[in-house]
Amino acid sequence: MEIVHWLRLQLKRSFDRIRNENLKKNLLQAIPFWMASIIVGLLAVIYTKLFVYAEDMTSYVFNHHAWFLFILSPVCFVFAWWLVYRFAPYSRGSGIPQVMAAIQLSVPKTNNIVDRLLSFRIIFIKILSSLVMAIGGGAIGREGPTIQLAASVYKIVYQVLPKWWPKIAKRNMIVTGAAAGLAATFNTPLGGIVFAIEELTKTHFSYYKTAIFSSVIIAGLTAQGLLGPYLYLGYPKLDGLSTSIFLGVAFVAMISGLLGSASAKLILFIFSLKARFKHTYHHVFFVAGCALVMVFLACFVNQEVLGSGKDIMEKTLFTSDKYVHWYTPLLRIGGPLFSFTTGSAGGVFAPSLGAGASIGSVIASWFKTSDIDTNMLILAGMVGFLTGITRSPFTSVILVLEMTNRHSVIFHLILAGMVASLISLLIDKHSLYDHLKVQYIRALNTPEETEKTEQVTMAKQ
Repeated sequence: MEIVHWLRLQLKRSFDRIRNENLKKNLLQAIPFWMASIIVGLLAVIYTKLFVYAEDMTSYVFNHHAWFLFILSPVCFVFAWWLVYRFAPYSRGSGIPQVMAAIQLSVPKTNNIVDRLLSFRIIFIKILSSLVMAIGGGAIGREGPTIQLAASVYKIVYQVLPKWWPKIAKRNMIVTGAAAGLAATFNTPLGGIVFAIEELTKTHFSYYKTAIFSSVIIAGLTAQGLLGPYLYLGYPKLDGLSTSIFLGVAFVAMISGLLGSASAKLILFIFSLKARFKHTYHHVFFVAGCALVMVFLACFVNQEVLGSGKDIMEKTLFTSDKYVHWYTPLLRIGGPLFSFTTGSAGGVFAPSLGAGASIGSVIASWFKTSDIDTNMLILAGMVGFLTGITRSPFTSVILVLEMTNRHSVIFHLILAGMVASLISLLIDKHSLYDHLKVQYIRALNTPEETEKTEQVTMAKQ
């Protein structure tokens, strides 16, 4: 009996030791994610405030000295492009394709390549270039850039871990950072999680779920602690929708999805034309020309071509001025087109939502719908256009749902996302991000990874 008791005691001690070691290992593995989440939350808040100040500066100049934009905008556009061109070529654009490429290339033999996509330099140039573009009136967003910034922070934290630290997969860090970045910038934790599942992860979600859940929560709480528990948009009135509104939602989703996909196709076409530029001054003339076109449209057509487009969403959803001009969708599609194709830093998330809102507003004006139904069509346009650009319908749905906290219309938004996703296939089978990701991988001189990426993209579709 004493031998049996001794054996039981030894087994218990062994199990306790194993359990304690596992607990210690899990805790050490979680700490880097938590630390990076706090940094991302703080960075997202600082970036948000600076971006708002930059847009306010543009509005002030336009309202008091509009003529000065003919000087300010070309200078800002060219300087923002030069910063990217000279110091960090892979900080251009939204940043989401770069993160997708980094995830694809996250193996030990490609560490140097991933460093070109996510780094301290990327963070600094991304913020500076996008802020300069915003001051110049660029129709860009801060959401995509925040995702690349967040992924860079997580990768940097991963790199500074001592060698004795329990092993963490770099790919897990990058995916989690991107999800935390989206959650912090929009205050949409579910949107960050769905974005990671739908757009970023190519393996089973179980590898990422614990890290993503905790990081999204911490990053979101950090941002909320400084900005307050805000909604990106607010609480639009959606009570008492008509029974036939589902038809309107489907129609708006078809139009906005087609226009979103066509816009992405046009962006890629312009990039292909720019690839033929042989001299730097060709790029300078193109960038300055884009700036002058936007200023001309702002001064002689409508100011709505400038900025991220959030003001259009707020005006149409929360004021009695529900209907925008018939040409506003053209401005809201053209503005990001002229801004994004310059090669400077800046995202398309918020501009896409603004374009979709204007489409929903114009279509609502055709049928003279009630204010409540108009709000629903505006939200459907936002989901549809963003889906046309990203081909991520569930991410689009969850983002708009969390921005407005109107869970009663979840089925309407899902319908909009699915219709837009299907109709977009008529224009292109792949998203803007998928095409740009392949271009970045090709530019990084990894033909085997390029072939692998194209196969994954085709399988995804």
